[in-house]
Amino acid sequence: MKPTTTIFFLLLGVTITFWVLRGIGLLTFVPGGVVWLLIFLSVGAGVVDMVQKTRRW
Repeated sequence: MKPTTTIFFLLLGVTITFWVLRGIGLLTFVPGGVVWLLIFLSVGAGVVDMVQKTRRW
């Protein structure tokens, strides 16, 4: 597995975990901006991963 794919799945997992834990009330102290930042980082990592996959080496 490529490093970009690993980073994407790691960020996606952390984002989903934070979102679910915040939604059920365990991480209410985490600001919404942090969750949005994680979402944007996950999307960005996904885009970079897809660009890397479509490139010909």
